[in-house]
Amino acid sequence: MTTNLDRLKTIFEPQLIQEIQQFGIFQTFNDGDLIMDYGKYVRMMPIVLKGTVKVYRLDEKQNEILLYYLSDSESCSMAYSCCLEAKKSEVKAVAEDQVELIAIPHVKLDDWLCTYPSWKNYIMRSFNERFIELLKSIESIAFHKLDERLISYLKEKQRHTGSSVIKASHGLIADELATSRVVISRLLKQLENDKKIILYRNEIKLLASFS
Repeated sequence: MTTNLDRLKTIFEPQLIQEIQQFGIFQTFNDGDLIMDYGKYVRMMPIVLKGTVKVYRLDEKQNEILLYYLSDSESCSMAYSCCLEAKKSEVKAVAEDQVELIAIPHVKLDDWLCTYPSWKNYIMRSFNERFIELLKSIESIAFHKLDERLISYLKEKQRHTGSSVIKASHGLIADELATSRVVISRLLKQLENDKKIILYRNEIKLLASFS
């Protein structure tokens, strides 16, 4: 765990690293574990040290929509906002694989904002990155065809995991893209026929021709 925390040393001042070690709470989660849930008060802001976290939100029809992923050294700006405003969470965060994170207590968030320039820069950068990702999600849903959204989804998975093997069932992909399993299976089969991917049970291997 200490090794993973070392990655933050390139982002924050040494004194802030000491405070993160002093006040932060190290947590581990397995694939599928719930990290944050709808309607629950958020008392801590997570910083991901290892693994990938998926963040969802419900639409007006109560369907879950995948908003974005969090990985190495990233944090959820929505969790930060809920902490400061003492609001209930409007998102759900789920571990996609083995996840290690450090949870920062809400009482330290504002203090560090005034004390450490690196913390202020980190928070502002996090808000900007999440905002850009939300815009991409909205644009994808509104303007892109489903086959284009599926390709973007697989590329994003590859980018976050660093692996060409995507571990996900057709049903899971369908849920995260707000469509049916039958449609996703058909599109994946077409990609396989085009020699872009190889389909396995609950796994998809992206070939060199995919990019």
